[in-house]
Amino acid sequence: MADDRNLGFDTVCIHGGHTPENNRAHLTPIYASSTYTFDSAEQAIAIFKNEEPGYIYGRFGNPTINEAEEKIALLEAYDLEDSEGKPLELKAILHASGMAAVTTMLLGNLKAGDKIITHQSLYGGTQELIDKILPGLNIDAIIVDFHNISDVEAAIKADDKIKLMYLETPANPTLQCIDIQALTVLGKQHDLIVCADNTFATPFLQQPFKYGVDFVMHSTTKFLNGHGTAVGGIVIGKDLAKMNGPMTKTHRLLGGNSNAFEAFLLTNGLRTFSLRMERHCSNAVKVAQYLDGHPAVAVVNYLGLENHPDHALAMKQMKHPGAVLSFELKGGFDAGIRFINKLQLCTSAVSLGTCDTLVSHPASTTHVGVPREKRIEFGITDGLIRMSVGIEYVGDILNDLEQALG
Repeated sequence: MADDRNLGFDTVCIHGGHTPENNRAHLTPIYASSTYTFDSAEQAIAIFKNEEPGYIYGRFGNPTINEAEEKIALLEAYDLEDSEGKPLELKAILHASGMAAVTTMLLGNLKAGDKIITHQSLYGGTQELIDKILPGLNIDAIIVDFHNISDVEAAIKADDKIKLMYLETPANPTLQCIDIQALTVLGKQHDLIVCADNTFATPFLQQPFKYGVDFVMHSTTKFLNGHGTAVGGIVIGKDLAKMNGPMTKTHRLLGGNSNAFEAFLLTNGLRTFSLRMERHCSNAVKVAQYLDGHPAVAVVNYLGLENHPDHALAMKQMKHPGAVLSFELKGGFDAGIRFINKLQLCTSAVSLGTCDTLVSHPASTTHVGVPREKRIEFGITDGLIRMSVGIEYVGDILNDLEQALG
């Protein structure tokens, strides 16, 4: 097999990270084993000391999990080089959920007394982790509008306890976009660890490592799996010694490991990832253009529309504006409820990135626990609808929207 790093992106989705196994199975099987054996006491010692490759225990990984990890690391590093001009090498650790991956990243890099700097409109789970869990560990967050680089710099200079910068772009569900390159340069000037949640964009559309970030996280539940069959998350890093040392240790001790069955489903989903994203994105453009002219819609948040305030920035750092959009109905909360109830083809669900079109009303579901004034401040209005555009025939999606908006 050719070097995975010399393959095309589409080919990496299918063949990347795959190692033929002893029984010559076409696809890597589901290794449903809690533990692994050793030929001798000496071999066990060598494997435990990382002097010899091998598997130890299910919480530490297995061949099914490792293939998914290696494939996603290759996709995030695709066609990128390190500071010496060599192909960029990354290490990925697969988790039981996106939140488990974020937790490993944060707790593997921060200690009591440290602070993080981040922005508004983060994924709800991440926001709650920052608001409700980290303060109990004496780790606080500074929230700044990341569109204003001078404000970010002033905040960093004013507090030497800030150790980590957390980015999420495009943001959920407002589709705000922030400048990865400018913020990473600023973070590195002040010796900050910089990490980015790349779930919405995926490596098909955006590669944060291109701009110098240290870590990238994904909820693999979404576009990477693509079929809504398994929950998962991954953290990818470029400091291989740190990833193989402290980050691996943190991951194993927190216990948020993936399992072979869900890793198998993820790997199968990744085989069609590139093809799916092409259809997701082409459909999303047509849906956004349709909604942008509809009399029941007040505003459409889609990075591919020139009237989106972050359109130019998105086109600079993304290969395409993506497959997720949100739009505000003129009738507010009641209009949002009516719209959801009238859908016939599109699916009412709170996730995203599956083959079918998923639609949600954040004010009555994902953000129901957020005080209304704070929700409105973050741009999550009463009539806001989030839509993950699927790969169905786009005419059928548009017809369903037409009858639901009528």
